[in-house]
Amino acid sequence: MPTVELRFSAQPEHVRTARLVAAAVARRAGVDEAVLDEVRLAVGEACSRAVGLHRSHGVDAPVRVVLTEEEKSFSIEVGDEVPGPGGPGTVVPGARGSVPYEELDDGGEDEMGLAVISGLVDDVEVSSGESGGVIRMSWPTTPATMLP
Repeated sequence: MPTVELRFSAQPEHVRTARLVAAAVARRAGVDEAVLDEVRLAVGEACSRAVGLHRSHGVDAPVRVVLTEEEKSFSIEVGDEVPGPGGPGTVVPGARGSVPYEELDDGGEDEMGLAVISGLVDDVEVSSGESGGVIRMSWPTTPATMLP
């Protein structure tokens, strides 16, 4: 069940808000403080990529960000509505540099953004299909401890 769902118009100025919300929800979910900067940066890259895709393809639909708190993990999905090259349901899982970016993008800034995300997040999955693409990232959480 999503903890928070954001939708924003494909404008670069909204990426900062998405980063701030993601960091706040991640902190509340129990993501380690030392990792929050990585969460913020990864979400910023994913949202900037989605905004760029929407703007370059003339898509008026909003960018979607779904932040989900699970029992032992926190995940973020950033979705765009730009049809991808892989056809319906193409999924490219990977961790730290193992995503074959050339199968997903035209290259350039888009490829660089995926490389940055893969370098920041151990658990990342990129999918692309006829209805758009999704970058799903997740981090482990630690349960909150009760104070005496």
